Amino acid sequence: MDIESGIVAAVSRSPTHSMSKPNADSIRLVAGLGVDGDAHQGATVKHRSRVAKNPTTPNLRQVHLIHTELFEELLARGFSVSPGVMGENVTTSGVDLLALPTGTRLHLGGQAVVEVTGLRNPCRQLDSLQSGLMAATLDRDGDGNLIRKAGIMATVVSDGVVRQGDPIRIELPPLPHQPLMLV
Repeated sequence: MDIESGIVAAVSRSPTHSMSKPNADSIRLVAGLGVDGDAHQGATVKHRSRVAKNPTTPNLRQVHLIHTELFEELLARGFSVSPGVMGENVTTSGVDLLALPTGTRLHLGGQAVVEVTGLRNPCRQLDSLQSGLMAATLDRDGDGNLIRKAGIMATVVSDGVVRQGDPIRIELPPLPHQPLMLV
């Protein structure tokens, strides 16, 4: 089942392991590797903490996506965050990223396709941007379960260039859907 929904609000990349990523006019996604020119590009893990544990682990975190709606929520709580600041490669608008099931494919623009692998676990580095930002990206549901709001992670299925303003088409996986877990 496909759903037409949302747009790409911004794209970002950084060749270094910095928290924030500068915005770009476009990014090129490379199947099986991630964002061309980004420090996290690769078939195996590139996040330093994960490399230290096992550098041969498959990279399920090739592309990081965050929804602009989170920025609006954070602004209401006194935090000023803009696209790329929290380390994401693709900032979306109009897509409830956190509600997507594992395995959802997001068609970004005309050719690029990413497959959602799971949730990003917010890290303490967010507090270096603004004190209390990490805690602001966490919440609890009615049953007391932890809700992580710092975006989702994906792998690249099909190459393509992604730009601000590109449409996003959501392709849900077959039922039964599996909820997003940490990756």
